Amino acid sequence: MRISKIGILGAGTMGSGIAIASAARGVSVTLYDVSESQLDKAKAEAATFFGRAVEKGRMSDGDAEAARTRIATTETLQDLGGAELLIEAVFEDFDLKARTFEALSPIAGADALIATNTSCLKVSDLAQHVAVPERFLGLHYFSPAQINPLVEVVRGAATDQATVDAALRFCEATGKKPLLCKDHFGFAVNRFFCPYTNEASRCVDDGLGTPAQIDRVAQEALGVAAGPFFVQNIIKPRINLHAVRNLKPLGPFYAPADYLTRAGESEESFDLGADPGPDAARDRPIADRLLGATFLPVLEELDEAVAGPADIDMGAEVALRFGRQPCELMDSLGRDEVERLVRPLAERYGVTLPESLKRVGQLRG
Repeated sequence: MRISKIGILGAGTMGSGIAIASAARGVSVTLYDVSESQLDKAKAEAATFFGRAVEKGRMSDGDAEAARTRIATTETLQDLGGAELLIEAVFEDFDLKARTFEALSPIAGADALIATNTSCLKVSDLAQHVAVPERFLGLHYFSPAQINPLVEVVRGAATDQATVDAALRFCEATGKKPLLCKDHFGFAVNRFFCPYTNEASRCVDDGLGTPAQIDRVAQEALGVAAGPFFVQNIIKPRINLHAVRNLKPLGPFYAPADYLTRAGESEESFDLGADPGPDAARDRPIADRLLGATFLPVLEELDEAVAGPADIDMGAEVALRFGRQPCELMDSLGRDEVERLVRPLAERYGVTLPESLKRVGQLRG
C-alpha cells in the first residue's frame, strides 16, 4: 500500500509541521481543525517554510508552489474520509484523543490507516476507541516535524503487520527516519528525555544551581546543543509538563518536579537566570543527577524491550541532538560508574536496579 493522500486532525504546531513535511515529499494533505484562524496560521506557516526553502536553494519556485498547494484545509471532519492515512495531532490529553478517534472511526475509509501522534500515551489504550484497531498505530513525530527527521513507529497490541509495514514505507517515502518501538509509556525517546528535563527542574528545587548553570552542565555532560531549560522554553513548559505527567504511571521517579509544575501550570517560560561559571564542586552534582536520570529510564526500557540500544542512541542523536548518546556513553563509563550514578535515584524513589545494568560495557557491543 502506497500512501499518497493523508488527513491530519489538528492544525497546531505538530499538525502543521507534519503537513509541511508530507506535502514537501509529494503527499496530498487535508488538514482539519475546528478553528479557522488556526488553519489560516498553518497555511501561512507552510507558505513561509516553502518560501525560505526557495531562498536557500533547497526547492525551485515551481516545486515550492506545488508543495504549498498540496495542503488543503477544512473545518469539516467528513472531508478527511478519502485519506489513506489519518494522523491525529491534537493536544496530549487521553480523553480528548479518545473522543477524536470515536468521531473519526466512522469517517475513515475501509482500508485507511489511523495513527496517533501521542508522545507518551499507550497506543493500545487509545486503540480501544478506534473501530478497527488492527489498522491503528502510533506515529510520533518530533518537533519541529517539518525538519526533525525522527518518527517513532509504535505497534499496539492489536496492530497488524501490514499496518506497520505501510507506516514504515510512508515514513521513508516522506524523508523520515523511523524508529520501531514497543508500546509503552514514553516509547523509546521521551522515556528518557522527559526524566532528564524533569531532573533538571529537581536540581533547581534542591538548590543545586540556576537554570542557566544547569543548561551549561547538560551541554558539557551530554554534548547537547542546548540545555533542558532552553529547549523547554522552545517547546513550552506547559507541553513538557503534560508529557511528564503522562509518564506518572511508571512510578514516583517519573512524577513532575515542583519547579516544572509551577512553570507549566502558569504557562510561563523558565527564567534562565545567571550562570556563575564553571566550578567542578558546583557542577559535578548536577552532572551526576542529569546523567543518572537519563541512564535509569534507558536501562528500564532496555529491560522492557521497548527498543534496542542502537535505536535508542539513534533517537537521542537524530531527534534530540545528543552529542553523547546514552547507551554508548554508559558503555564508555562502565558498569561501576553507571551504577554510582543511578543508584541514588533508584534508592530515593524506591526503584529496583534494572537488570540491563549488568550488560553495561557491552550494550552496543
